[in-house]
Amino acid sequence: MDAKQVVDLLYWRDVKSTGAVFGAILLLLLSLTMCSIVSVCSYIGLALLSVTICFRIYKGILQAIQKSDEGHPFKQYLDQEVALSEDMVHKYSDLALNKINKSIADLRRLFLVEDLVDSIKFAVLMWILTYVGALFNGLTLVILAVVAAFSCPIIYEKHQGQIDHYLALVNNQIKDIVGKIQAKVPGMKRKSE
Repeated sequence: MDAKQVVDLLYWRDVKSTGAVFGAILLLLLSLTMCSIVSVCSYIGLALLSVTICFRIYKGILQAIQKSDEGHPFKQYLDQEVALSEDMVHKYSDLALNKINKSIADLRRLFLVEDLVDSIKFAVLMWILTYVGALFNGLTLVILAVVAAFSCPIIYEKHQGQIDHYLALVNNQIKDIVGKIQAKVPGMKRKSE
């Protein structure tokens, strides 16, 4: 799936396919709140296997009654190549490695206080996340993120002017507050200033 297809899904360009993907993801996540991941994967596998076995038996009975020789009903799917290419694996593993290395370098920079302001911002973020963690578990946050991913882009697309206006106001207020704090606290001014 390429980036354009993901964007089309998130912006609900094709309502049927987006609804199916969104519903399946949400159903999977809600199932994980009730059962373990092993149970959910087992039930999904059993359901899929039940459908394919029943369809294969149905087609076999139909062929026997009609005395036709259509062959295996999933022949076209069995003949398709499903292996991952080495180039694709190398490409995505290199991308993942670059992201991991950058994250490690950023965490080292933050934890070893290379820039005091950035480390304090990170500490505030970690402090806020302790409260978020007390209110929600990780799975609830993933469910909220999926719902936001499928609803925020379309809301933004429909109300872009108003949202941009209010975001600019909030951004200016935050810059003013940070500037005032940096001016009053010694050692908090940025190196670039």
